[in-house]
Amino acid sequence: MKVLKFGGTSVGSVENMANVKDIINDGTQKIVVLSAMSGTTNSLVEIAKNIKALNPNAALQSINTLHGKYTNVISKLISEEALKNEVENYVSERFNFLKVSAKKPFTQIVENEILAQGELMSTFMFNAYLKQEGISSTLLPALDFMKIDAHKEPSFHEIEEKLSAVLDAADTAEIYITQGFICLDAKGEISNLQRGGSDYTATIIGAAIKAEEVQIWTDIDGMHNNDPRFVEGTKPISDLSFDEAAELAYFGANFTPTNCASCKRRRYSC
Repeated sequence: MKVLKFGGTSVGSVENMANVKDIINDGTQKIVVLSAMSGTTNSLVEIAKNIKALNPNAALQSINTLHGKYTNVISKLISEEALKNEVENYVSERFNFLKVSAKKPFTQIVENEILAQGELMSTFMFNAYLKQEGISSTLLPALDFMKIDAHKEPSFHEIEEKLSAVLDAADTAEIYITQGFICLDAKGEISNLQRGGSDYTATIIGAAIKAEEVQIWTDIDGMHNNDPRFVEGTKPISDLSFDEAAELAYFGANFTPTNCASCKRRRYSC
């Protein structure tokens, strides 16, 4: 079995979700790890900051704005009425949870619970979308098996045992969808693997199930000829050897080999 991970921009629009659906629907069994929709985690971080700053009104405003974004995506993504109602109800529950959290005293646990909502919503929505498209899909809640210890390191043995049990208990499917980033801590509270944690989730799952391969997918257009954060008009490089990549890395370039979810080619992402 393979493990495929898709980042926030890969599930950040209806069009991109359709691309991901086409990529994973190849007749082979796999686990697909998803991040939150692009922009969601940043919004959730801002909501948590406002709660910490004792500004619940600003937090509620951000929550309502984000809810509107999801409502718009759902209306375009899900056309089957029963599934649409199911997804809308689930997403509304998540946003009601955020509204209740905005009125709570700020703690690290509250922040972690807030940050977890993005992955919970993206995976629920995408799993429903696959079902609508007639694809055999089952949702595997990461909080049922992904755990870190008191040192905030993955509890590999426990993860392996719990994931095996979750897979055995789940309905047999061609595609298993789960959340990246989120986990439980040693006390059983919701926590996370920090920024970039979805890649980490995918590799942990890959090790736990002894996967044939772990693929990290992105939708950016590749390694550019300069840093687009500082230089305007940069262009993607069509081909790059491993020797050239190694030399660039030596001098500080930040990139990893990935699969592009837009063009379905192997690329280097900055």
